[in-house]
Amino acid sequence: MTSTISVEFCGEWFRVAEGEELTIGRDADLNVDDDNPYLHRRFLSIVQVETMWWLVNIGSRLSATITDGTGTMQAWLAPGARIPLVFDVTKVVFTAGPTTYDLEIHADSPQFERSPSLDDPVGETTVGSVQLTASQKLLILALAEPMLTRESSGMSAVPTSAQAAERLGWPLTKFNRKLDNVCDKLDRMGVRGLRGGPGKLASNRRARLVEHSVFSRLVSSEDLPLLDQAHDVDED
Repeated sequence: MTSTISVEFCGEWFRVAEGEELTIGRDADLNVDDDNPYLHRRFLSIVQVETMWWLVNIGSRLSATITDGTGTMQAWLAPGARIPLVFDVTKVVFTAGPTTYDLEIHADSPQFERSPSLDDPVGETTVGSVQLTASQKLLILALAEPMLTRESSGMSAVPTSAQAAERLGWPLTKFNRKLDNVCDKLDRMGVRGLRGGPGKLASNRRARLVEHSVFSRLVSSEDLPLLDQAHDVDED
């Protein structure tokens, strides 16, 4: 049986037939952004090994977040790692410098078929047991707003701490303190990429926080109206 893979990015489709390979990067088969010097020329590769399709991180610095179409599975694809493309839809998000990119990989003959159950997340259901305070959710929404307001896959800029603090009407010191707290909370729960080393939070934790929160459904576009109520949240 012929097996093909299709990739959707910014409304464009790229088809990968059996025996072919598709590279993704700044100067690759799928050129996501040729103006971003922080992005590898060739970052990701989709390749077939025997009958299995794989997504391979062929870069040396950047990592990617991988999730299935429902958001119930999430994986961290570090440099040199690879993951099988077994779902009908696999979502990929990664950040290079100030820009976050996301794309979808579609398999016409997925090797894994998930049976829906009564426990499946629907609507506003949050995957996992993360309990956020009102101000922590607002902080994440302020950072994730550009990604959540997009209508399809593509690219978006992650706001700086100063921009997000201004959006919320908070002092920058308050924003940074709460950012540290929410990253610490998720790091203790096993979310990777939020810590740069022992006792040190990662410098790109804002982007990683957005990646995890959007794909694990901690926040959604339906939550965005809460941003207009940020000034009414008195919690310190």
